[in-house]
Amino acid sequence: MLKGIPSIISPELLKILMEMGHGDEIVIGDGNFPGASVNERCVRLDGHDAPTVLKAILKLFPLDTYQKPVYLMEKVKGDTVETPIWDEYAEIIKPHTNEKAEHIERFAFYERAKKAYAVVMTGESALYANVILKKGVVVE
Repeated sequence: MLKGIPSIISPELLKILMEMGHGDEIVIGDGNFPGASVNERCVRLDGHDAPTVLKAILKLFPLDTYQKPVYLMEKVKGDTVETPIWDEYAEIIKPHTNEKAEHIERFAFYERAKKAYAVVMTGESALYANVILKKGVVVE
């Protein structure tokens, strides 16, 4: 155990966050996201919801200030599912960036996840709860 590290951050995830450089991306996937099939670095945090994981990561992870730092999976055309989790994400992200999250078409999101540094799989049951974070520069 370490001081100041959220207990939800596993040693494997902490190592990944430390290895990542400026511009690298990490995906937080909901329980339906095909994390293991799109990326070989897949950390499992089953039993934890995505907002809790997002908050914990953002305590340690600076967001990019040069490019859009947050991306959400866009709903499929015609899908009428409600996405209140996006509002929750916006509130969590607000203290970390002035940028609004950009929406990416579902299959383009999967392609971007393939190029991400890692995927963190959660037990989140909300649909379209997938988010990509772009790492910024540590200036502290």
